[in-house]
Amino acid sequence: MAYISAASTISHQPTFRNAGFSNVIQPLQQGSVLISPDYKSFIEAGLLRRMSKILRMSVACSKDCIAQAGIDQPDAIIVGTGLGCLLDTEKFLNNSMTIEGLLPPTSFIQSTHNTMAGQISLSIGNHGYNMTHTQNTLSFEHAVQDGMLLLNEGEEHILVGAADEHIEILDEISEKLKINFETGLTSAASFFILSNAKSEATLAKIRDVRTIGLVTDVSAQIKAFLAENKIGPDGLDLVLFSGKPQDSAEISYSENKNSPIDFTGFSGVYPTSSAFALHFAIDKMGNNKTLKHILICNALNKSNLGLTLIESVEA
Repeated sequence: MAYISAASTISHQPTFRNAGFSNVIQPLQQGSVLISPDYKSFIEAGLLRRMSKILRMSVACSKDCIAQAGIDQPDAIIVGTGLGCLLDTEKFLNNSMTIEGLLPPTSFIQSTHNTMAGQISLSIGNHGYNMTHTQNTLSFEHAVQDGMLLLNEGEEHILVGAADEHIEILDEISEKLKINFETGLTSAASFFILSNAKSEATLAKIRDVRTIGLVTDVSAQIKAFLAENKIGPDGLDLVLFSGKPQDSAEISYSENKNSPIDFTGFSGVYPTSSAFALHFAIDKMGNNKTLKHILICNALNKSNLGLTLIESVEA
C-alpha cells in the first residue's frame, strides 16, 4: 500500500497543473504536439539551455510534485523509462560520425537512461537513494514497486516517475517495421510522491502493483491479481487499458459499470504511458467520488503485463 500525495504530468494534453483534466481532454489527433509549461519557473536559464526535452519535463514535474506535497526533500528518487534520453543519444551518435577528433561530452553524458534521475537529484540537492528502472513497457511499474518496497522499509516520501520522448527517427523505424498507431508516438513525463501514511494531501492509494513477463493468458493473470487483493471484477468501477481491450474488459465489469477506457487514446503511445494512466485515474477519482477502485491494465507490449490497482481515499 502506498499513498499518493502529489501527481504531475507534462504531455500532449493540458495535464500540467490542471486538476480535472480527465473530464475535459479529448482523444489525441495525429500530429499533436507536446504542451510545455514555462520551464523558467522551475529551472534556471543557464541549465535550461543545456537540457533536452525529456530532462526539462522530468525536472519540472518533480519540482511541482515536491511543492504539491509540501515536503523539503523526498527520501528517494526513482525513475522508469523505456527508451531513455533519445535526443541526446541521437546527437552523440551523429557527432561521432561527423566530428573528427575529440567529441563534445555533453550529449554523451546526457544520453544515458539514468540522466533524468541524476539531473533531478542535482536540481533539488538530494543525496538519497537514486535509481532508474528500464524494463521496456513495464519500466514504470517496476519503479513503483521499488518505491513501495522502500516505504515498507520505513521511508516516508518517495519521488517516483516515468518519462519517454519521441524523436523523428522513431516514426521511420515504426514505418519500416509496419507498426501503426492510431494516435501516433508521443512524449510525456509523469511524477508522483508516494508516502507511507495518509495526510491531508493524499489523492489516492496504490493498493497493489504486479508485473508479469512472457504472459500467455492475460485474463487469468487479472483474475488472480484481483483475487489476491480480495476484490471481484464487479468491484472495479473503471478499467484503463492499453493493448488488447477484450482481455481486460471481458472480466472486469458488471453491466452497470463504466465502459473501459483505452488510455493511449489520450496519452498517445510511449513505453511508460501507464504513468499517464495513473495520473488520469487519480484525477478521475478526485472528480467522481463514486469511483472507489480503478484497475490499470498495461498490455502495450503483448508479452508484458502490468497491473496496478488504485483505491480512493474514502474506500
